Amino acid sequence: MVTLRRPDTLSTLLDQAATSLIDVVSALQTTGGGVHADGVARLVLTGGGAGIGLLERVRELEDADSRIDWSRVHVFFGDDRNVPVDHEDSNEGQARDALLNHVDIPEANIHGIGLDGGEMEEAARAYEQLIEELAPNGFDIHLLGMGHEGHINTLFPHTDAVRETQRLVIAVTDSPKPPAERVTLTLPAVRRAEQVWLLVSGKDKAQAAKAIVDRANFEEWPAAGAEGTADTLLYLTDDAATAL
Repeated sequence: MVTLRRPDTLSTLLDQAATSLIDVVSALQTTGGGVHADGVARLVLTGGGAGIGLLERVRELEDADSRIDWSRVHVFFGDDRNVPVDHEDSNEGQARDALLNHVDIPEANIHGIGLDGGEMEEAARAYEQLIEELAPNGFDIHLLGMGHEGHINTLFPHTDAVRETQRLVIAVTDSPKPPAERVTLTLPAVRRAEQVWLLVSGKDKAQAAKAIVDRANFEEWPAAGAEGTADTLLYLTDDAATAL
């Protein structure tokens, strides 16, 4: 089941999601909760306009009134391009610029995929092992943006990546959206999260948003296969909700 949240604009979406993210993280830290019952938040970040915009909004709110103990936050990445972290296309690099370089999170708590333009399979295997070690019970929140065709992370319609059923992390050499080489978390990894948040804005995403709500075939609409063990939240702006 999908819980629908209906901000009118992208700006409102970012405000609501950023506030909720801070609320969830600070609450689990206060109570010693979370999926590992240790008061440590394990978050999966996403790139794209909404994903990076959310991190920028969290930074603004935390600058004004910090409520998160960043020493008890571990961040992971849903996917990344096969470029060094200082490359403009790096999701990790963008996340660092937007938020992580501006809060007191230990460097050891930022878990990048470690790509550098070279061979990817070793990095994918190492990242999968890292997730098993640091987040054996899954993630507290997995943030997701979505493309107009319903792709999430580097999981595109009718690809081997979206059909993966065993591995948590795989290398992709033929992404339909350039650059072609990426490493991505799979649907089995996404589904280990307690909460999955989809951040969707833009009139070109209306059909894909309807597919999420209808729980359509995930091979046709990958975002429809994203679900949390406790909740799946769809933040959907007015312009992306016209097909509902």
